[in-house]
Amino acid sequence: MTDHDATPDLTGPDLSESYALSINGRDREVADAWLGESLLYVLRERLGLPGSKNACEQGECGSCSVMMDGLLVNSCCVLAADAVDADVRTVEGLAPDGTLTDVQQAFLDAGAVQCGFCIPGLIVSVHDLLDRAPQPDELEVREAISGNLCRCTGYGRILQAVQDVAAARTAADAQEDRP
Repeated sequence: MTDHDATPDLTGPDLSESYALSINGRDREVADAWLGESLLYVLRERLGLPGSKNACEQGECGSCSVMMDGLLVNSCCVLAADAVDADVRTVEGLAPDGTLTDVQQAFLDAGAVQCGFCIPGLIVSVHDLLDRAPQPDELEVREAISGNLCRCTGYGRILQAVQDVAAARTAADAQEDRP
């Protein structure tokens, strides 16, 4: 037998590790994880949080969008081990105990949810936008969601949902400001 016929040694250094991630305000233990696993994989497969969707695995479609330390990121492009000590917020963590956020409700009311595959990433992106710019114009909304691809809606109803939330929040703020 020549050297090139030998079976490679796959028992090299152990590349698995256990660590904790802060997901939606809770510390979650990740045990025996390969250090090269994406945050998306760990969220879905190891922690049972299926909201972030796996579509392109290249950061192009936005279906896996999450917030990490207050920044919108594509979880398919982040190593889970790099999220240690970070605050990660997924679509499941936007509202307490299975209730809907105003953004989620507006998407339902406007008919912006069709197949639903892109919606979790869009919801996270819209929350990020409205936290930064409470009264965005259409161009700002289009720019904010430009990293989220949807094949079903044509975006009209999504834009309407964002406008509805912004208007409702403004009206609520005005109501609170009254003596």
